[in-house]
Amino acid sequence: MATGGVGNMSAGDETTGAPDSFDTYATNRDDPSFTNWLRRRAEPDWTDTVTHQFVRELGSGELADDAFRRYLVRDYAFVETLVGTVGRAVGDAPTMEAKSSLTEFLTVLTDDENDYFERAFEALDVPEATDADPELTASSRAFVDLLERAGREGGYPETLAVLVPAEWIYLEWATDMPPERPDRFYLAEWIDLHNNDSFGDFVTWLRGELDREGAMVSPQRQRGLERLFRRTVELEFVFFAAAYDQEMSEAGRRW
Repeated sequence: MATGGVGNMSAGDETTGAPDSFDTYATNRDDPSFTNWLRRRAEPDWTDTVTHQFVRELGSGELADDAFRRYLVRDYAFVETLVGTVGRAVGDAPTMEAKSSLTEFLTVLTDDENDYFERAFEALDVPEATDADPELTASSRAFVDLLERAGREGGYPETLAVLVPAEWIYLEWATDMPPERPDRFYLAEWIDLHNNDSFGDFVTWLRGELDREGAMVSPQRQRGLERLFRRTVELEFVFFAAAYDQEMSEAGRRW
């Protein structure tokens, strides 16, 4: 499960939530983690997302090609926006070490993952015109808007508040997959892209950045970071549901 011991919490702890303020949460804790608090505040949406039907069927190999095709084309549409968001974070990062770590992540996005998308699209018979200009759902457009606004209207902590759950969710569901991979390479490799030491180390580092930044800002700004974090988790859930053409029903339930 996730790093920092969070994934090992009991089911009761995961659904309990957390106090409204980080200061209250941190009281009597030797080493309080801002991201642990945010994750707890995002329940039950967090657990619903990392155990979604899409995730379960991906791990078992039962996921239909049509559903994965819809999902993957829409996910690819995020790459350019995500690259821009991470690029903004590089500029806002307070240290050269942080800038270097984020730059390395940019390389993964534009190289390893891009190569995967090209091979998966070919195997799934995705027309070039479709992957070049996909039709975005309401949740997809909302996600793109959230990524763009977080850094533009905030700063480094706000960008982290969106990046951390977006990447941490993928690490958590991927590391909880059965050891036996699906036969279809595009399902197996999608899991492996998010279940490896390098990605795990990056998410741990990313969380550490938000732990530090979040603990230093004002309570009012902390509440804003919480809203961004929780909104990201909500949109991840709806994004998985949309693979089954459940956009309207799930969007209506969540939004």
